Amino acid sequence: MEKFPGYKGRALLLLKKAKAKIGDRIQVLKEKETFEGLLIPRSEFDDHKHIVIKLSNGYNLGISVDQETEIKRIGKGERPTFSTPPLPEQNLTLPKVVIVSTGGTIASRVDYRTGGVRPALTASDLYSIVPELSDIAAIKAQILSSKLSENITSHDWYQMAKHIANQIELKATGVVVAHGTDTMGYTAAALSFALQNLPIPVILVGSQRSADRPSSDAAVNLIGAVKAAANAPFAEVAIAMHGTVSDDSIVFHRGVRVRKCHTSRRDAFKSINSEPLAKLEGNRIRMLKRNYRKRDTNRKLSLKPRFNDKVALIKFHPGADGKIISWYVDNGFKGIILEGTGLGHVSSKHFSVLRRAIEDKVLVGMTSQCIWGRVNMNVYNTGRELSKIGVISLGDMFPETALVKMMWVLGQTKDPEKAKVLLTQNVTEEFSDRTKFH
Repeated sequence: MEKFPGYKGRALLLLKKAKAKIGDRIQVLKEKETFEGLLIPRSEFDDHKHIVIKLSNGYNLGISVDQETEIKRIGKGERPTFSTPPLPEQNLTLPKVVIVSTGGTIASRVDYRTGGVRPALTASDLYSIVPELSDIAAIKAQILSSKLSENITSHDWYQMAKHIANQIELKATGVVVAHGTDTMGYTAAALSFALQNLPIPVILVGSQRSADRPSSDAAVNLIGAVKAAANAPFAEVAIAMHGTVSDDSIVFHRGVRVRKCHTSRRDAFKSINSEPLAKLEGNRIRMLKRNYRKRDTNRKLSLKPRFNDKVALIKFHPGADGKIISWYVDNGFKGIILEGTGLGHVSSKHFSVLRRAIEDKVLVGMTSQCIWGRVNMNVYNTGRELSKIGVISLGDMFPETALVKMMWVLGQTKDPEKAKVLLTQNVTEEFSDRTKFH
């Protein structure tokens, strides 16, 4: 029940009998012991045998209830809510940084109804709970959406790109995008293609733990992102996240070269087939790449935000059925990224269906399942045969970036030949001629 979130069965009956509400101070008598604390919500997926109170020392205590348990309401309380402190005073002489919130863990808090996290905080909330930002930049906080990142689509990429372009037109010094980590790499790649010839940095930032948890990395990541947006010498799309599990550094990964490699570690993001773009240690941003686009506010942004959703990413595995490729073709898909084995291989049983797809003007690109290295389809007969069929080798582009690039390419042109040429052009450092050995 909404008045007693997470409570049911015997626990709910006892609370109703005591006329207690969430936030009230209650006394629980059980087996000659007495416990006092504030009644707090529980996860809706928990059992009916426990209640949870917050003790005066700040710890939460779960108490099992049985036929002998008694509950007394000894004080009226307020239902727990999230509130943010007031915004710190702005220093308008500092660089002007726009924080755009799209949702995700960095803009979430613990939901006691489910025990998980949900989108709750706006960009303004983030600013108010990290007052250190007021010493770095004059912040303009905005909320574009409130989505967990698995719900982000190419339509959101389009909206983000248009919104960021508008902030650049309004003379922002830099833009920070708060985003969920699970698909942040996809969005970073999408914005890298959509926002070409950038004059200023666009920094995506997330956190592995929500901002209201003591172990949260949200504040440190956000401070690092704002410092880069305000002062970094580069003008590219990058992801800002912890460089290690501790709080000693923030690493900036180029938007088309970064993948989330761990489910929960603070340093989950790694640059793939490339060193990171830059690193923040203390107050110093150190460039790790010699070749980067330099900040230049006189440069004119080229906005190309359209994407085509009719692109599939297919992971090959032993025994894979090539009919899945036919399904995509029959359902109007215009592009397929293959995630092949090793140097870029799929079973010879797939050759005929791939040949038919390419004859139907479907763009087919090959990437590797390996994290490091590059596709080379000239080494083995399988690769050479795939090249003859018309499968395009995508070098050291990894599958997620290749998927986003093909979606972007097919959003720019419907001509298969022009699309093939654009797919193999190095638009924004998404691949290299030679891959560094790891």
